[in-house]
Amino acid sequence: MINQVYRLVYPGQFEVTYKVRDLNSGKVIVRPKYLSVCNADQRYYQGKRDAAVLEKKLPMSLIHEGIGEVVFDPKGEFEVGQAVVMIPNLPVEEVEHMDENYIRSSRFRSSGYDGFMQDYVFMRHDRIVPLFDELNNPTASILELVTVAMHGISRFKLKSHGRKETIGIWGDGNLGYITSVLLKKLYPKAKIVVFGKTKQKIDYFTFIDEAYLIHNIPNDFEIDHAFECVGGPGSEMAIDQIIDHVKPMGSISLLGVSEDPVGINTRMVLEKGLTLFGSSRSGRADFVNTVNFLEEHKDVIHYLEHLVTKVVEVNKIEDIRFAFEEDQISPWGKTVMKWNI
Repeated sequence: MINQVYRLVYPGQFEVTYKVRDLNSGKVIVRPKYLSVCNADQRYYQGKRDAAVLEKKLPMSLIHEGIGEVVFDPKGEFEVGQAVVMIPNLPVEEVEHMDENYIRSSRFRSSGYDGFMQDYVFMRHDRIVPLFDELNNPTASILELVTVAMHGISRFKLKSHGRKETIGIWGDGNLGYITSVLLKKLYPKAKIVVFGKTKQKIDYFTFIDEAYLIHNIPNDFEIDHAFECVGGPGSEMAIDQIIDHVKPMGSISLLGVSEDPVGINTRMVLEKGLTLFGSSRSGRADFVNTVNFLEEHKDVIHYLEHLVTKVVEVNKIEDIRFAFEEDQISPWGKTVMKWNI
């Protein structure tokens, strides 16, 4: 069959290309339904990646956050019309003691490999996870970002000590919001404290115990552990503040992505005996765990719904550009494309 793929050919410009796909490939054919625009997609669209990176990776179909419906499954494991979340990580091998999202040979959709902006996406059976009814909607399109937070928390469980009376989250954006929601549900006895730049954004965190603007943190305020969800140029200041306020032997989970190297006060890391660890992306286990978690705690879905601030119907290629432009001016939340094209 001929499959239409909508690719970014250079910043700000999408074009449709045609790719011949084999119906006998053994893969599940999924029709995208809702696709969420990520900051990583925006960096490509706006040309904010290094010129050498853009030259190497473009043209490329964007979007790695999305859900769809099964159109055809040669093995019959999935029903036609079944709602599924699509996993963007594509491991090609197994490595002992290493999660699939850290294996260097793994590929990732919309990062050097075509993403979900296609008429149909051909998926391996292990790259899709069934959804339940309450997640067959625009909110479900942000599940990939939820799995990133869930993956970071799973590593936090392994690397942090048992005292979890106060947990701090630096960052008042989408990732900070999701991480705070999950932590509050997973550690109901812990005090969840958010540190952010903008009061208007922090006001969305209605479920937390306490919040501070980053320029107004009491000098003697202490936390047991922290999550850095800032990324970019602000991550250096965030990490510095965390090191100042975390108690000795605490852990710092680094989740924010930065293009440039970040300075860290290693003297105080050593003096306090802190544990710093990074988490990136997610794998199948995180998707399965997240879907199961949300099915068990459906009240969390209500909080995630607040992140979807715009749903743009995409009926033609110009609508894709409109969605990306609208996302740029949105002060909060996620822009979702209803994929009708």
